[in-house]
Amino acid sequence: MQDFTRRTLLQGGTALAATGMLTGPALFDFAKAWAQSAPWKAEPGAKLTVMRWKRFVPAEDDAFNAMVAAFKTATGTEMNVFSESFEDVQPKASVAANTGSGLDLAWGLHTLPQLFPTKVLKMNDVADYLGKKYGGWTDAAAKTCKLGDDWLGIPVATNGGYMTYRKSALDKAGFKEFPKDFPGFLEMCKALKANNTPAGFALGHASGDGNSWLHWVLWGHGAYTVDQNDKIIINSPETAKALEYCKALYDSFIPGTPSWNDSSNNKAYLAGELYCTANGISIYVAAKTDASKKELAEDTYHALWPVGPVGKPTELQLALPILAFNFTKYPNAAKAFVAFMLEKENYEKWLDGAQGYLTQTLNAYESAPIWTADPKNYVFSQASKRTLPASGIGTVGEKAATAIADFIVVDMFANYCTGAKDTKGAMAEAERQLKRIYR
Repeated sequence: MQDFTRRTLLQGGTALAATGMLTGPALFDFAKAWAQSAPWKAEPGAKLTVMRWKRFVPAEDDAFNAMVAAFKTATGTEMNVFSESFEDVQPKASVAANTGSGLDLAWGLHTLPQLFPTKVLKMNDVADYLGKKYGGWTDAAAKTCKLGDDWLGIPVATNGGYMTYRKSALDKAGFKEFPKDFPGFLEMCKALKANNTPAGFALGHASGDGNSWLHWVLWGHGAYTVDQNDKIIINSPETAKALEYCKALYDSFIPGTPSWNDSSNNKAYLAGELYCTANGISIYVAAKTDASKKELAEDTYHALWPVGPVGKPTELQLALPILAFNFTKYPNAAKAFVAFMLEKENYEKWLDGAQGYLTQTLNAYESAPIWTADPKNYVFSQASKRTLPASGIGTVGEKAATAIADFIVVDMFANYCTGAKDTKGAMAEAERQLKRIYR
């Protein structure tokens, strides 16, 4: 756990200045002025314990830490922040929700606020304030956090994941551009394997990577867990075709993907073992900032997800919503902190620090400087607009959030691809799990 002081803020100035951040006294002065005029005044003696997902880009963490320290200094709120891996955020948030203690705010993945609809502080006023000020929310981002007319949390950002590949490997395989459809993508993966420059995508319990690419395959074939009325439709000819397509892809992958978590493909790519995967921009950023990987960075490019038989994008990008629990003793401080995070003076500079790893959910930030700072960044700017909500075509809510958190789609594909179950068995098991949720 990290405690933030003004000294933290001032000492962090050098690192943040390299990314163009408001730093030190300048950030403090903004925070102080904001706190005096903000709609929410932190309660005297406020103390907030905040859990967030563990960063992948160090400069993003620097920017966030400076933001937290400035908020503490300006409002007098004691801020205790700690980070957890993607896989551990939801279980720890569930413990806090069930015990009514331990956390004030939880910043997590996908539709996290929908898991605890009766345990969260309604954020309607924060959402209205920010939406009116910054051009409104993207559609999927709003759906991620809303239940009826109530905002259960705030969609802070989207972690856009796109195809990340070695251009030299594609050239050698005979592909002058990245494929735009499913058949072309499969042929490319086969060609990469033949040249011993394989692709690889997580088939393990990777909350971000695994859910994202496997829902893309499922939805791209016109298959879904549930329909618009939340009727379970996973056991279908379309799902069977998605399974067959995924198995053909899997046969071309680097070995070991069924045990991968969210950091496995990063490590394999940066080690020169993997030549195509789907990921946030963190792989490129890590290569670009490591002098020993200059050649790798220059050879790394990004592309949109190919489009499946349905003929339109079916991406599942990683939403990063934050919630405040309704048992917090300091609801005004919690709301103030969330609103402070998304103010322009913080948010655009924070996007800069993330170097393309995070994408805006408020429309006004689509013109943020980060998207033109490097041509390889631009594709990630589209993530919040191209994604479907985690529920697909079904209702966003606690049930859809549970299906994602329980890896039902991931396990269905993994069971089939690894031979643990045949087509009918894999679909039947997923159907059984969904019936447990959609009762």
